[in-house]
Amino acid sequence: MSTGENEKKKFTYYPGCSSQGSARHLDESLRAIAPEIGIELEELDDWNCCGASVGHIGGGQLPNMALTGRNLAKAEAQGPQDVVTGCAACYLNTHAGNEKIKSDVKMRRKVNEALGAADMSYDGDLQVRHMCEVIVNEVGVDKIKERVTNPLKGLKVAGYVGCQTVRPFAGTDGGGAYDTYEDPEFLDDFTEACGAEAVEFDPKTSCCGGSVAVMSPDRTLHLIKKIVEAADEAGADVIATPCPLCQTNVEMYQDAINKKYGTNYQIPVVFYSQLMAVAFGLDAEKDAALHRNTIRSEKLEQMAKK
Repeated sequence: MSTGENEKKKFTYYPGCSSQGSARHLDESLRAIAPEIGIELEELDDWNCCGASVGHIGGGQLPNMALTGRNLAKAEAQGPQDVVTGCAACYLNTHAGNEKIKSDVKMRRKVNEALGAADMSYDGDLQVRHMCEVIVNEVGVDKIKERVTNPLKGLKVAGYVGCQTVRPFAGTDGGGAYDTYEDPEFLDDFTEACGAEAVEFDPKTSCCGGSVAVMSPDRTLHLIKKIVEAADEAGADVIATPCPLCQTNVEMYQDAINKKYGTNYQIPVVFYSQLMAVAFGLDAEKDAALHRNTIRSEKLEQMAKK
């Protein structure tokens, strides 16, 4: 690799709940590529859910904020380094919660009162960041290009960013100002740095239905169809995304779309980190975790090192 050990930037890594199940391939591939591009990830000790799935059920804002506060208190105990996550929902909740705790004295007091039951507290001194922003601002696309030993020549990729990775923080100073809300380019830049072709893809920030798709898929199939249809029309071999829920929804519901609309879609949906792992010449299963995709990409697997 081109980055020396002494140049690695250290972060406290918050994997999030999806890393234990539906998005294990994001977690495994991120852990594999991080040291290759000069990032050291130290997993957050004894982390908990960010509240994206359970924090809005009832009880007001405090339960959600307390979940975030606990993670941040644990992170603060590990050191002053920034907290980074690869999950869009974890980033949205944790970053927003962190900013609220920093700016709202009353909320910070309430959160610390709740944390006090476990002899914990959070001073509000950390920065929460998304892995894509870290790669853009701390690593740079040129460093990715330098690391590539197995360019993905001939692979056409539709870069599907989704909603939460860029909204509402991407264009702000607090969010690293690494791209725009409506027409982000970082995912296409990652794709091209890996030697693949980023196809024209208009619905790159369209909603996939989010958690509504999990509870009431019939209400969101038309949203997912729009995404898959655009990728198909662009001739994409794969759809790449940074978001665990986007990856699950767009991959999982293609059969339902085919049944309802009489289509025949079977487009693989991968994580950008899986593309990087393959382009870096890492192991197809251990590092790129290609075996965890429900719709397998034969073309990408053929490119991967065994």
